[in-house]
Amino acid sequence: MAKLIVSDVDVKNKKVLIRVDFNVPIKDGVIGNDNRIVAALPTIKYVVENGGKAILLSHLGRIKSDEDKKALSLRPVAARLSELLGKEVKFVPTNEGAELESAINDMNDGDVILMENTRFQDIDNDFGKRESKNDPKLGEYWASLGDVYVNDAFGTAHRAHASNVGIATAMKAANKPAAAGYLMEKEIKYLGNAVDNPVHPFVTILGGAKVSDKIGVIENLIPKSDHILIGGGMAYTFLAAQGHKIGKSLFEADKVELAKDLLAKAGDKLVLPVDNVAAAEFSNDAKHEVVGVDIPDGEMGLDIGPKTITLFKDILKDAKTVVWNGPMGAFEMSNYAEGTLEVGRALGDLKDASTIIGGGDSAAAAIQLGIADKISHISTGGGASLEYLEGKELPGIAAISEK
Repeated sequence: MAKLIVSDVDVKNKKVLIRVDFNVPIKDGVIGNDNRIVAALPTIKYVVENGGKAILLSHLGRIKSDEDKKALSLRPVAARLSELLGKEVKFVPTNEGAELESAINDMNDGDVILMENTRFQDIDNDFGKRESKNDPKLGEYWASLGDVYVNDAFGTAHRAHASNVGIATAMKAANKPAAAGYLMEKEIKYLGNAVDNPVHPFVTILGGAKVSDKIGVIENLIPKSDHILIGGGMAYTFLAAQGHKIGKSLFEADKVELAKDLLAKAGDKLVLPVDNVAAAEFSNDAKHEVVGVDIPDGEMGLDIGPKTITLFKDILKDAKTVVWNGPMGAFEMSNYAEGTLEVGRALGDLKDASTIIGGGDSAAAAIQLGIADKISHISTGGGASLEYLEGKELPGIAAISEK
């Protein structure tokens, strides 16, 4: 069944609770990257432009003490959102009680309120982590503040919190709509189609440090993918499983047998590096060289080599669906970034293909290359996108009403 989305709901004259993902980097009150705020704008604008009252909830960081609150207030986010919307966003420095309720009752149609960090509820109470552990009474309280609930925070959809599952459950119990926002809808559309109904050839590209982080993705996508391209540190666990020399490359000794099993299941679908960029030290200043599939003793693989880049690009050129999660090497150092950047360029050059990037360094590479607008979808949820690609049901999505 399709999920209810915000445009399916009449929001005029309604108090609309919107769970957004404003978990942005903030240092000394300055926002380092506002991509997540920008990503929430379409849903907020829809509610505002259609006469609804937008009441925004978000977490920011992890709150373990009162000291954490000083650095993790959402006040700077309200100021930035005001600039982006071109209208005042009222910041309420609490998320429970008379001050918040009064501010909501005083709203006019088209107004926007951002309440304080939902994770402030994780300390100083009898329940414990009321937000993170989904205190049902907190979910019911927040639900009581609105007429409609919209979840647009895919980044937390893999967690059952009071501000997503709690509110949605309480809203539905009160016969009020719980819908997905436009960003959530896009995540469901692109990641869901890639997992459940990909157009072939379907190529999965996986990188990053650890096989253990991607086991579920690999197992779920082996029967669905035509090729799975493996780069990054995780490649050396697979190469070790094949009996290759890996020098002092990063690898997981306790996952070698698992890697052997995955290689047996995947057959020739799983494509490993045929050459590597290696160095004796994990440093951009270290002398580095292109070596074959085997890494010399005393050296470590830090990027895929030129032959592997050519091999991967040749496989990608005919792809109609591509999912990419994780860098091909130590992307943060310029001497070991070429593999990641070349994969990004190959995706940007694809025509008539659905290309999906799972966030993190892969997304950073797309942005650095200036090809973000050529990618069909860049996911906003690291852990959530991985769990979705594993085929898991995410509680934040499951809690949304069906059409």
